[in-house]
Amino acid sequence: MADDDARQVLREGVVVHLSPKAFDLLVILIRERPRALSKAHLHGRLWPKTFVSDASLAMLVAEVRAALGESARQPLCMRTVHRHGYAFQASAREMAGDAAPAAGEGMGYWLVTSSRQIPLLPGENIIGRDPKARVWLDSPSVSRRHASIRIEGDCVTLEDLGSKNGTHLRNARVIGATLLEDPDELRFGSVRVTFRAWAADPTRSEAGSQ
Repeated sequence: MADDDARQVLREGVVVHLSPKAFDLLVILIRERPRALSKAHLHGRLWPKTFVSDASLAMLVAEVRAALGESARQPLCMRTVHRHGYAFQASAREMAGDAAPAAGEGMGYWLVTSSRQIPLLPGENIIGRDPKARVWLDSPSVSRRHASIRIEGDCVTLEDLGSKNGTHLRNARVIGATLLEDPDELRFGSVRVTFRAWAADPTRSEAGSQ
């Protein structure tokens, strides 16, 4: 179990030590599961504007695997994608807090596809085909920088970024900044997603091997 608030990993009820960067790596991979993230993407998330070698990332992966009780030869959670990067392959579920927070306080926002749920962060969330986008949609119908979802308190707005195939909300093309509500149906090019807003703690994840 990984608790982002407490920044702890529990294995069979026992706290397992992870360095700050290794913990960040684990959280990123859990949040983006089952998507395989490239080494370049992970470098950009873990060491923004700083050059480090692939060996530094490999050391973090080894540290996470040791904490989870697995090895590269027998991976249960951390999958190596040859010549690409890494993915979190174990099952996981989000754990709500003990009490539902008030609206606008502790709210969690996601885009949900047929295969995954993608957490949205405060501020601007770029949606596009660029692997560095916060919401990566790997489809030829999606522009590299297709659209943006901005979260400011309890106000969430969607805006198209001049995409070729358009952004649609409730089957109408988006023109200008438009407010989002749960559970709005969105379409980026041909990719359909659902916007969800839940009064739960989105940073607590319990993971177990498949």
